[in-house]
Amino acid sequence: MHSAMMQARTAGVCAEQAEHPALLTAVDGLKSLITYWAGRPDDAVFFARKGAAEHPTLRGSVSAWLPALEARAAALLGDAEAVHAANQRATSARADITPDELDNLGGILTFTEAKHAYYAAESRVLLGLSDAETTEAVVAAAHAYEDRGTDYWAYGDEAGTQCNVALVHLHADALDGAADALRPVLDLPPAQRNKGIVVSAGRVATTLTNSPARTSVLARELREEIAQFTTVRLALPS
Repeated sequence: MHSAMMQARTAGVCAEQAEHPALLTAVDGLKSLITYWAGRPDDAVFFARKGAAEHPTLRGSVSAWLPALEARAAALLGDAEAVHAANQRATSARADITPDELDNLGGILTFTEAKHAYYAAESRVLLGLSDAETTEAVVAAAHAYEDRGTDYWAYGDEAGTQCNVALVHLHADALDGAADALRPVLDLPPAQRNKGIVVSAGRVATTLTNSPARTSVLARELREEIAQFTTVRLALPS
């Protein structure tokens, strides 16, 4: 998390020096992303809205990323109206995207359709929705990351979508389905358990605690396993 924040600050300085609107907007997006996973949804909403407001004419994929970030953060705040409005803006921006220099660079600077589907589905899950539309969106987002040969695949995004599938199952009181969806995440090697994945798994544990099946053997085992599922910081060589 500290490294990511330093990268965002460095990118911000470079963007200001170069007066590059798209990069400046991406920096706000990175700040929103970092504060979202740090459990600071108010800040995440602020940075997402700031980036979108200061450079409203951008047409690269960053124009869809900012409102999608806002929607997820607003969902953590339980603001369903803001989630819906932000997701609508993200969808509209997606329809008008013209790839720019950041999109040509790829990586985290490109907000792909698969990542967009993941964000939109997660915003609905975080509101506690379990209707047919939410389930369809969550399953579709997970399917988008099944092919590890795609240019956009990332193990963190795949794990996030699987945690969302588990949450939808829990909202529907389907504990076995939740356990099956979560298993690939819990089997990740320690070195791959980044902050976002641990937070996503923790959301499953919290939902398990409030589930009608919380006293079952399977629920207790899952909670115990998630409790041991922590990030691992690699030591620097001596």
